[in-house]
Amino acid sequence: MKLFGRQFPLPASRPWRIALGASLVGGGVLGFLPILGFWMLPLGLFVLSVDSPLVRRGRRRSEVRFARWRNARRARRAGAAEGRGADTGNN
Repeated sequence: MKLFGRQFPLPASRPWRIALGASLVGGGVLGFLPILGFWMLPLGLFVLSVDSPLVRRGRRRSEVRFARWRNARRARRAGAAEGRGADTGNN
């Protein structure tokens, strides 16, 4: 599994991956308890997306939405930088 440009190993067996993903989601739901955390919920869904078409679809949609948001933000920053570079007033 590749996340943020890094490779993470997953169990080769499908039942183990599903068990790992379900355990992480379950721990994320109980994130208010000590040791467990809400960070486990998205990680569990990410692991489950390897085997579940429904979860995979949601992950892909969120990836596309995030990429569009990031590209729009970069375009706004580039436009603002061009505007500042053109201004050579007496400051």
